[in-house]
Amino acid sequence: MGLRTLSDLHRKDLFQSKGFINDEWMGAADVDHAAEAAHTAFKSFKKTSARQRAKWLRKWYDLCIENADDLALILTLENGKTLAEAKGEVLYGASFLDWFAGEAERTHGELIPTANLNQRIITMKQPIGVAALLAPWNFPIAMITRKAGAAFAAGCTAVVKPAGETPLSCLAQAVLAKEAGFPKGCMNVVLTLNNVSEVGEALCKSKLIKKLSFTGSTRVGKLLASQCAGSLKKLSLELGGNSPFIVFDDAKIETAVEACIMAKFRNSGQTCVTANRIFVQDKIYDAFAEALTEKIKTLKVGDGREDGVFVGPMTHERAVEKAIGHINDAKSHGASVILGGEAFQPNNLKGYFLQPTVLTNMSEKALTTREEVFAPVVALYRFKTEEEVLEKTNAVDVGLGSFIITENMPRMWRVAEALEVGMVGVNIGLLSASENPFGGVKESGYGREGGRQGIDEYLQIKSIFMNVAS
Repeated sequence: MGLRTLSDLHRKDLFQSKGFINDEWMGAADVDHAAEAAHTAFKSFKKTSARQRAKWLRKWYDLCIENADDLALILTLENGKTLAEAKGEVLYGASFLDWFAGEAERTHGELIPTANLNQRIITMKQPIGVAALLAPWNFPIAMITRKAGAAFAAGCTAVVKPAGETPLSCLAQAVLAKEAGFPKGCMNVVLTLNNVSEVGEALCKSKLIKKLSFTGSTRVGKLLASQCAGSLKKLSLELGGNSPFIVFDDAKIETAVEACIMAKFRNSGQTCVTANRIFVQDKIYDAFAEALTEKIKTLKVGDGREDGVFVGPMTHERAVEKAIGHINDAKSHGASVILGGEAFQPNNLKGYFLQPTVLTNMSEKALTTREEVFAPVVALYRFKTEEEVLEKTNAVDVGLGSFIITENMPRMWRVAEALEVGMVGVNIGLLSASENPFGGVKESGYGREGGRQGIDEYLQIKSIFMNVAS
């Protein structure tokens, strides 16, 4: 049997290539048109019951599960990740719809005790309005459902802008959201590849849009924040990271290797919380480097549609060029390449492939110390003491994810509390779950997605102050 193509989709209607505005497919549509459609829909959508919104979200969830194979194929073809990983993203992305269906009915206000017994204060939570949702190319399904699920649960409508490299997965979700029963104008999708900055600026400056959620680089996040300042939009920004992965000498090497593979090689190293700086305590540095390298040698690289492939191609050519730059820079500062290190074409495949790479004896002066490599490149740093590694891990401007591998419980607590990040994984290479609040500190942004906190990003609090004196 040959490799699957779009012709193998069971539901051909899931493949769309035009923008989606006010329940219509459009070849060209501007931000103003989409914002107006969302604003009109919001007037009635905000009055729907939380239970009704929950039903629509659960129906959307059911449709994602029902069409998981088709959604995974579309994702693999446009992004490059393996079919197995794409299927995992479909299920992960759908979990946010299920989660926020529950959260929709838990947006409670409160009765506040007053000093004056003749007065009462109550609060209620209300949807903020039209939300602009800007998603990246590395998780083009999950980053849509994580944002839209929370927005719709809160009673907001949305203008969604997927990454120009990966619009197809988002458009397939628009098909399913409409089928799930969401009213006309609730979900609008604008497409762009060549005029990204202009579309982003229009979303920021639109007075009809009251909230903007962005996942992407710190540089772009700062630009969007400045452009939103004029209308004082509510923002949630999940920006760049530089995740440390710390292996202490009391760790089980098998656990450390397994967690590192997961934290480093998901989506070919192209995740916002990918392990970027691998710190290994001196006593087990060599043993860990050897065990990790041997494991990486067994990972199959190739077309994501092939059985057994673990590492697919990079999403675009610039990613390969950046990774090669990091490798050459590390070598110039004394690092040794003990595995990989070059672009290549496995089995003469065309595509943006990079050999899984292991670098040892990394210097603090290397570019990778300060900047994400965003590729299947493992950079191993050596450290001696707990105090030393904490100083090094925190000496960056960003703070999104981090990982600790240790069997020492007191150390786990000390280090987890001391790391200047939004999330810590302990003896595991994952940080994502629908019930976990995802986000960072410092220049990794603010706000949280997922968890019970995720819906609050789309709500505003209104207080009602009453005189009850007779």
